Amino acid sequence: MPILFSEILRNLRKKEQLTQDELADKLKISKSAISMYENGNRTPDFETLEAIADFFNVNLSYLIGEEQKYKLRHPNLTFETVTFPVVGSIAAGYDEIAVENWSGETVEIPLTYLKGRKKEEYFVLSVKGDSMYPLYMDGDKVLILRQSTLNHSGEIGAVLYEGENATLKKVEYVDGEDWMKLVPINPQYKPKEITNSDLEQCRILGIPRLLIREI
Repeated sequence: MPILFSEILRNLRKKEQLTQDELADKLKISKSAISMYENGNRTPDFETLEAIADFFNVNLSYLIGEEQKYKLRHPNLTFETVTFPVVGSIAAGYDEIAVENWSGETVEIPLTYLKGRKKEEYFVLSVKGDSMYPLYMDGDKVLILRQSTLNHSGEIGAVLYEGENATLKKVEYVDGEDWMKLVPINPQYKPKEITNSDLEQCRILGIPRLLIREI
């Protein structure tokens, strides 16, 4: 399970033997902000994330839980792979109609990455747009595990909304309440709240399990 930003920040602070007050002074933000970040009650804006990453000399991907190590490990070579068609694109923004349109593009996924599940339980989409930057970038391919529910509020999911639009977003909700919020990571984009009867046109398509990025 990916480490949450709140845990990463707390671990980095303790590693440097800093109190919350001392870290707040160095970052020129309030102690209450640091406390809320570490408790998971608030997420910093993009500029603050950059400042924290610069201070601790880590990259943004590590800070938000995408990477779990400071250094890249040597890859484990494997010869067993599964071929997936890239069946379409999913918007990192909004208002992108979900269309299954295979252009012939495929990706090779190591068999071990399926975690013992069948190939049919997954599908691959291409990311379109930058509202999930820096975690997901335009052109990335994402292996998605078919799942009709999320494991918890705040998890990133592939979501169908308004009956025909598909997007990749962090999804926030409260059990028993009639609303759901689609939250971009890129602060240049605003969250989208879906309420009441509009929820009937929403469906969770799955959750991302592997990012494929060409460098």
